[in-house]
Amino acid sequence: MGMVGGGKGAFIGAVHRMAAALDGEIELVCGAFSSDPDRSSASGQALYLPPNRVYGNYEEMILREKQLPEGERMDFVSIVTPNHLHFGPAKMALENGFPVICDKPLSFDMDEAYELQRLVRQTGLLFALTHNYTGYPMVKQARAMIRNGELGKIRKIVVEYPQGWLSTKLEDDNGQKQASWRTDPKRSGIAGAMGDIGTHAENLAEYITGLKISELCADLSTFVDGRLLDDDGNVLLHFENGAKGILHASQISAGEENDLNIRVYGEKGGLQWRQMEPNSLVVKWLDKPMQVLRTGVGELYPEARAHARIPAGHPEGYLEAFANIYRNFAVCLRARLQGREPDPVYLDFPTVDDGVRGMHFIQKVVESSNSSQKWLDF
Repeated sequence: MGMVGGGKGAFIGAVHRMAAALDGEIELVCGAFSSDPDRSSASGQALYLPPNRVYGNYEEMILREKQLPEGERMDFVSIVTPNHLHFGPAKMALENGFPVICDKPLSFDMDEAYELQRLVRQTGLLFALTHNYTGYPMVKQARAMIRNGELGKIRKIVVEYPQGWLSTKLEDDNGQKQASWRTDPKRSGIAGAMGDIGTHAENLAEYITGLKISELCADLSTFVDGRLLDDDGNVLLHFENGAKGILHASQISAGEENDLNIRVYGEKGGLQWRQMEPNSLVVKWLDKPMQVLRTGVGELYPEARAHARIPAGHPEGYLEAFANIYRNFAVCLRARLQGREPDPVYLDFPTVDDGVRGMHFIQKVVESSNSSQKWLDF
């Protein structure tokens, strides 16, 4: 793996590196860790990389790595920069034959998203997007249950992602780098909370249910005075099968941490999953007692079992879920390099198409919130 971004002072870069390393499938061999060459060099030194594999910018990294012999050069690029810096390295990596793992959202705007989708289809290269919450074993259990018809036809979907960390104007503090770029339209794009965490909720709802959003009606708010992007939003959803939904994303829900949660109701029963208690899946039946399914316990679907690592009763969490995306990507990439088909259970990670839907969701939510029209086609 070669990494773009994620140098000293970055948050998500370290998470990506831990996730990538967890299963012993991936080795970090090079990086352009900052747009500042000196900072990139210092970051590479802190990661014990040889100086000749630490680059001053992503252009240099991609071109020089491409010249190295196969087996020595990086096999793929991981992009962990802020939103406005996803497109350049992703595009150049694909054009030079390197598969990509990219942090979400996919890009800064729709034009960039469509261009990356076109390049992936043209090159046939693997592309993964780190919607990491899809990596939890009990999320995969929920998806398998719905796909196999256990809940019957889906009628109602409620998905929420409340946070409270931006309840004050944290971005005015020079030491708050994460708050600064996430609330800056020049770096984050046209949406704040809805782009940062609302896309996670949208992706989780579509992933678990297998249903696509067909229409939406949105109301975005900016509660903190002087903030340039939304910090709270509520969206009504229509799904392709006729199901109705509610999506709520907020970064001013004081006291909340990362309480992403989802409830799905079908004709026969419903289920509930919370990221703050990720090893449990609550299933409620119309005509029998409630069940609480646990990671690693009992007769779970193969998709859930394949994404759990440790004995039951030992919690698996955020890093393990994140690592499942990297592990699955690595298994599929290795199979391609060896000219064989991977086990289908590992063909399970968010793709560039999920990224395009996420960007389209952002665009339509903002458009809907600014419009007097009630419903917009998704």
